[in-house]
Amino acid sequence: MRVLVVDDERGLTSALHRGLSAEGFAVDVAHDGETGLQMALDHEYDAIVLDIMLPRRNGYDVVTALRAQDVFTPVLLLSAKDGEYDVADGLDVGADDYLTKPFAFVVLVARLRALLRRPPQVRPAVLTVGDLVLDPSARTVTRGGEEVVLTVRELALLEYLMRHADRVVGKVELRDHVWEGTGEDVNVVEVYVGYLRRKLGRDTVATVRGAGYRVAG
Repeated sequence: MRVLVVDDERGLTSALHRGLSAEGFAVDVAHDGETGLQMALDHEYDAIVLDIMLPRRNGYDVVTALRAQDVFTPVLLLSAKDGEYDVADGLDVGADDYLTKPFAFVVLVARLRALLRRPPQVRPAVLTVGDLVLDPSARTVTRGGEEVVLTVRELALLEYLMRHADRVVGKVELRDHVWEGTGEDVNVVEVYVGYLRRKLGRDTVATVRGAGYRVAG
């Protein structure tokens, strides 16, 4: 298995190179985000171990750029930043796992192997249905090329519908996934569908009588 390690701490990258090589990995190393990004685009890796605070281009930007280029190599982010929002931001931009420094080498190896056991899948960087485009990492929506400002809940509802655009999604399912744990009545879904229609056009979300809703391009 070929792994790319991107970190500007040369002592750490040297230790990871030795340790991962001893575990049977073929290891390449980069010490800044721009070089790491180019290597990830130019070569096929089975996984990428990526620091966040990097010279030239940070880890968040590297992951975003890879996903925008349809490169879905599993990414394990490393960072001394251990806040909840730091972890959430890393996963939102498209990383597959997040490990805080300092870490145990045995844990890093176990997480890498767990990522490698996952079946490969194509995960679009943005969701597109007709001329409707939603970028989950940037939290932006455009319709016909024009940006539309949505609230956090409207965006979450639209994202869920677009991720399941191949089927009709029921009210209860939408309530449970978008308003999980808030105790909202199921009719809140109808209210927010109305908000989406006002902002994006009445034909954006179609009602399938007795079954639920389906997003339309």
